[in-house]
Amino acid sequence: MTMKPFSDRRSFLQTAALAATGVATSGPLVSAWAQTKWPAKPIRIIVAFPPGGLTDALARSYGDHLAAKLGVPVVIDNKPGAGAIIGIDAAAKSPADGYTLVMSTSGTFWQNRILYSKLPYNLDKDLTPVTVFPSGPLVVGINDKIPANNMAEFVAWAKKNPVSMGTYAPGSYPHMVADQTNRVHGTKIQSVHYRGEAPMWLDVASGQSQIAVGSYLAFNAVASRGVRPIGVTGSYRSPKLPNVPTLMEQGDTAKLVTLEGGLPLVAPAGTPEAVLKLLADEAVAWSNTDKAAKLRETFAIPNKPKNLAGTRKDWEGEVPVWIKLAVDLGIKLD
Repeated sequence: MTMKPFSDRRSFLQTAALAATGVATSGPLVSAWAQTKWPAKPIRIIVAFPPGGLTDALARSYGDHLAAKLGVPVVIDNKPGAGAIIGIDAAAKSPADGYTLVMSTSGTFWQNRILYSKLPYNLDKDLTPVTVFPSGPLVVGINDKIPANNMAEFVAWAKKNPVSMGTYAPGSYPHMVADQTNRVHGTKIQSVHYRGEAPMWLDVASGQSQIAVGSYLAFNAVASRGVRPIGVTGSYRSPKLPNVPTLMEQGDTAKLVTLEGGLPLVAPAGTPEAVLKLLADEAVAWSNTDKAAKLRETFAIPNKPKNLAGTRKDWEGEVPVWIKLAVDLGIKLD
């Protein structure tokens, strides 16, 4: 398929944006989008975690692709802290003009509304999804000195020893796993929250923490330094760890460990429909590049992001499931 010239793409966006908002181009009222070509200035992608993790890597790779396609700089703005609330709040309070996006983990968008009694934004009204970058199976890793080869053996060991689980943010997936393990098995695993994956895995390697759950690449950075995998989350094995069984295969039938989260790319609510569609389409186009394939291979991610329609369909079906999990576990972070 031949790509339209850049100027034609901008004209399409302008026309489609007007159509989406019901504004006639020939009428006396002219939308601001009819007066401004998008994009006319740099686009900012806020990342709610520090540099070095999967969220940051995906945002930067996608941002490079987007900049090359649209002809404007795409700036990655890392705003970690407060369980991703700082970064998400910055985006929620930004103009809905297509120039500000935010990327974080699915739990911080889907479950924070339950985990926190008060948020400075409304996750249902102030933000809208663009696409979700799959994160692939997450690795359950333990300090190599612990005498356990699977999750059942680790749980048995944890019942007799003090245990802390590293998480990359309050309310994150590993935090939920720790809480669920405590409820189901009677363990007393303490969640220790870090600002990102790198320091979390380093503490598992040193023995400061005993277990963590995170992306393959971050785990692999310390795999030769005293961390060993005992399982992976989701419904299929990690392509990088084909001999490590999923938690499902190990007999854990809890809904939480069967779900595959992701890294949603989200925009302020009211962002023009044409802009949202183009941003999602470019995520799909990016996923088919050699650069994206290499990144997915590095992080052991077999799946790809979807277009806007597919993302919205998944969002409607999956978000209620994640919210119910948060409700059932009863975790409160404030």
